Amino acid sequence: MIGSFLAEVLAGMGHACSVATTEADAVMAASRDQPDLMIVDLRLGDGSGIAAVEKILVVRPIPHVFVSGDPAQVSKLRSTAVVLQKPFREADLTRAIHQALAKAVR
Repeated sequence: MIGSFLAEVLAGMGHACSVATTEADAVMAASRDQPDLMIVDLRLGDGSGIAAVEKILVVRPIPHVFVSGDPAQVSKLRSTAVVLQKPFREADLTRAIHQALAKAVR
């Protein structure tokens, strides 16, 4: 459900996106689509968003934002992660995206 919402919001912001609901699908989608940015839920239908990102980043660096109802858990596992706490507004998403992109430039 969050993925569909994010896809709508991102499309409205002028971005193309794909939605993956499992760890394996996320890794395959990143390989296939070569995204400029990933927005990843901590919990996926089968697997972990953090594990998916770790596998994807082995291939190439991609700016990413984690979304979670428990941002402390994400920070505990990836201390430098950009984390967006659920629920959030579009302005919060925009800020998180800019933060992730700025971190990638460094």
